[in-house]
Amino acid sequence: MAGSIDRVNLAARNAGLEIEIRRMGESTRTAQDAANQCGCTVGQIVKSLIFEGKDTGRLMLFLVSGDRQFDLTRAAALTGENLKRADPRRIREETGFAIGGVSPLGHKIAIAAYADRTLLDHDVVWAAAGAHDAVFSAEPNALVRAASAVVADLAV
Repeated sequence: MAGSIDRVNLAARNAGLEIEIRRMGESTRTAQDAANQCGCTVGQIVKSLIFEGKDTGRLMLFLVSGDRQFDLTRAAALTGENLKRADPRRIREETGFAIGGVSPLGHKIAIAAYADRTLLDHDVVWAAAGAHDAVFSAEPNALVRAASAVVADLAV
């Protein structure tokens, strides 16, 4: 996993985002686990969700606040195609991240990214950093810029 954490660190640096990756020692796989480990609210946790286009097979990244539910219908309208959950093996092979450690940054492939507008309501958010127990904090607007994410209403 060190390679994926290194990719996140390098991608952040290349995007001008200064981060400190922290290994928490316990799992941060769920938003609640991550909030407990980070000492923040669930809403400050960034869920990095990977879906694929049903027609194109193209992988897409959706960044959603931990206290919100991803809205597949809204996301499909935004991307212009129906979506389905991507296979975890494919996610790992193509992005370089296993489920539970998918970061907004440092993917092995170019990936279209979208961020739910409610993430911007926080002063600081926490995101996965390439491993199930690795996280980093960032100012939400800076994170969205670093991820080259389109901001939209993606959750309810």
